[in-house]
Amino acid sequence: MNDPYSTLTRKLFAAPEHVAASGGEPDTGSSVYTEAQGVRIRLSAVVAGGLITELRFRASGCPHVIAACEWLCRSIEGKPVEALGEFKPAAIMQALAVPVAKTGRILVLEDTARALGERLSRTQDS
Repeated sequence: MNDPYSTLTRKLFAAPEHVAASGGEPDTGSSVYTEAQGVRIRLSAVVAGGLITELRFRASGCPHVIAACEWLCRSIEGKPVEALGEFKPAAIMQALAVPVAKTGRILVLEDTARALGERLSRTQDS
């Protein structure tokens, strides 16, 4: 039997560390929400000194989507805001062995990450 989920996907899905509290947003910071491809994703971030100090998510979708959100948060937290705009879906697709048929779902995460990055950049520039 072929397992549709890689070991890393199962690990991140089973124990995500960056899931937002019930409200979906940190007490301070910015948040964006995207719904498409049967997926709902909210990313929320707190920025200090140009660095993302807290990145959280709430998501509804398959295990690949949940694992991808966790992977993104782990990869981006602590980096400059610009890192959200530099997010490459291919990196997640490869790291989590996401099937090509689910590319659209990962692209929803990319759209959400880029939208959050744009919002945070505007906030910093103000």
